[in-house]
Amino acid sequence: MGILTRFKDIMSSNINALLDKAEDPEKMIDQCMRNLTSDLNKVKSETATVMAEEQRTKRELDECTAEINKQVEYAKKAIAAGNEDDAKVFLQKKATLTEKQADLQQMYATAQTNSANMKAMYNKLTKDVATLEERRDQIKSKMKMAKAQEKMNEMTSSSVGANASMDAFSRYEEKANKMLDEANAKAELNNATFGNSQADLEAKYDAAPEASSDIDAELAALKAEMGSGAQ
Repeated sequence: MGILTRFKDIMSSNINALLDKAEDPEKMIDQCMRNLTSDLNKVKSETATVMAEEQRTKRELDECTAEINKQVEYAKKAIAAGNEDDAKVFLQKKATLTEKQADLQQMYATAQTNSANMKAMYNKLTKDVATLEERRDQIKSKMKMAKAQEKMNEMTSSSVGANASMDAFSRYEEKANKMLDEANAKAELNNATFGNSQADLEAKYDAAPEASSDIDAELAALKAEMGSGAQ
């Protein structure tokens, strides 16, 4: 039976291995459960048919047994009435029914066995499906947790990237500040150099008249001294 083979394959296989091969494990396991539930309903229908056959053969057997007992009672009544020929007719009918009873007993025994096997099979498959449903719920819960963890991992990676960007930004900012400080320092040095040169130049010209006046005064003094000596 294909249904039983499918159940056997599912129950004996590693369902986690099957899920690993699936592109969408949730859809795969849901489809698997739908197939098994459908198959279980088919087994249930077949089990009901076998059980009905058991009831039918049992009813026929009971009816045949009752008819046999009835023919025996008629034979007894015929004998009591002194009609042995009539009794033989009833006994002949009983013999025919007894042969039929043997066949019905065999059919009923077979139907009983089939019914018991099908019921046991159906009960087992029902338990197996219930077990798979529990495993399905567990697997789905694990998958949700895995997806949540994966999102956390992505967020963590993004955070690490953001931190790296912030670090790079800080380095660029520090470099910019350094460049600005150096530029300001150079500007300050340039201003200082220009200021000193201009001040020195101004001092030169400011001092020149004074120096010239001193020399002229000294020259006049020497002339005066020389003139006095000559006299």
